[in-house]
Amino acid sequence: MAKARALDKRRKSIRNIRKITRTMELIATARFKKAMDRAAAATSYTRRITQLVADLAHAGLEVSHPLLEERAETKHAALLVLTGNRGLCGGYNSNVLRQSLPRLQELKAAVPRVTVSVSGKRGLTAFKFRNLAVDTSFTHFEDKPSFDEVDLLASCYLEQYITGEIDRLDVAYTRFISVSRQVAVVETLLPLGSLDGGAEKAEATPSHVPYEFLPSAASILEEVVPTSFKVRLFKCFLDAAVSEQVARMIAMKSATENADGLIKMLSMTYNRARQTQITSELLDVLGGVEALKG
Repeated sequence: MAKARALDKRRKSIRNIRKITRTMELIATARFKKAMDRAAAATSYTRRITQLVADLAHAGLEVSHPLLEERAETKHAALLVLTGNRGLCGGYNSNVLRQSLPRLQELKAAVPRVTVSVSGKRGLTAFKFRNLAVDTSFTHFEDKPSFDEVDLLASCYLEQYITGEIDRLDVAYTRFISVSRQVAVVETLLPLGSLDGGAEKAEATPSHVPYEFLPSAASILEEVVPTSFKVRLFKCFLDAAVSEQVARMIAMKSATENADGLIKMLSMTYNRARQTQITSELLDVLGGVEALKG
């Protein structure tokens, strides 16, 4: 009897856990859909502004910008790591750390000074556990990072790069490719590289597009290039948010399915235990009846 009660108690506990994982799966699914819509809109905008920068390059103009020029010597590099504030999302956070930590070691070996910034409580905990110094931390970027919040951070990096305080900026995050594929990567966002370059290549353009720049190509470039960097950094945050929700959705779905399987197995074991118990009680009753007859 004690075994059957223990099995039933365990089954009830797993059912309660299943309710939690199922609820978290539904919440992650809803958040994923919203984050996906925002990321899709940002992707379109990023592609268009990259297209504009590429058109400026193909226009045959002698233009340049400090953000496009690589430094002769890198004396100070910055690394930004984007993780989540919460767990229960599979290997999402660990995959980002698995990519960022080797890059951090490479930078420390090649650059005299490296500044590390971490977004997300999980990343901060991991760096603290490894006794790695974190210069700046952010925990306010939630499931819906706003452009205004990212713009403040991007403007800070732009000012540091233009003034020569930093010579390079790397960002470690999870790039969202599709629902079934998200890849943890480390990208160099500063310097931006050539006018044609970027995290996302522009679509194919005609070999020559006539443009009339008012007031001048240089003034337009002065606005477009910083905006291009801000949009790319914002896209990194959006991709990270979408990827986190996908990872949590998949992890909670897997946990729910595992709970279903365990409940089924425990139910079968419980039924067998009850059957054995009832059979034993019937045999005891029959034995007593036979003893009375004798």
